[in-house]
Amino acid sequence: MTQTQKTITAAILVIGDEILSGRTKDKNIGFIADYLADIGIDLCEVRIVADEESDIVDAVNALRKRYTYLFTTGGIGPTHDDITADAVAKAIGVPLYEDQRIINLMLERLKPEDLNEARRRMARIPVGAEHVENKISKVPGFKIENVIVMAGVPSIMQSMMDAVAPRLQTGARVIVETLESVGLPEGVYAKGLGEIAASFSGVSIGSYPSFGEGRFKNSIVVRGKDAAQVTAAVAAVNVLLETLRAQSAPV
Repeated sequence: MTQTQKTITAAILVIGDEILSGRTKDKNIGFIADYLADIGIDLCEVRIVADEESDIVDAVNALRKRYTYLFTTGGIGPTHDDITADAVAKAIGVPLYEDQRIINLMLERLKPEDLNEARRRMARIPVGAEHVENKISKVPGFKIENVIVMAGVPSIMQSMMDAVAPRLQTGARVIVETLESVGLPEGVYAKGLGEIAASFSGVSIGSYPSFGEGRFKNSIVVRGKDAAQVTAAVAAVNVLLETLRAQSAPV
């Protein structure tokens, strides 16, 4: 990984009818989001599209031009609806070819007579693409320009993330401070929290309600890349909460 001071951004494009139908529950977005945060890449957008070539092409072109990296998951298997490689090649404007190196990797797991036409589809990648190693089932994903194409199967996708990460530019990691169970309703501290957020331009402040153990709980999360700014913002939030608690305490 190459670290830089500028902000490095990313988007995820999830591809597959099965995700949109609800039949398959996505398990990749959260993993990729955590992974990118840990290495200093800001995830800015996630899209989910069906197995329609024109939709994939449009999404790839929109996202790859807007962010430093675009990660795609799904659609690189052997069936007729696995068209991610075709769509990415079309978006970038290069042809596909059958990569003999991928055929050789497949033959490490398959007998030659079992390497049928459907399986050979997985050896097609765009001209100019680099392999993204897959230690689980051998068939790699690929990286072309700033687009990283990975499998939808979570364990395989995770292996591919480990393989591609050393090639990525990274930035400063986001510092996260959480004030758990603040003990006040959001409506009580919302105005003051908004004023604090407006005064710290380099910091993101969010309030997140949850319900558990028969009652609502609110947590406030402060995020930023400047440690001093985060510390100062957390201190300001604590002062706000302490003041409001004192005001609401019975006399």
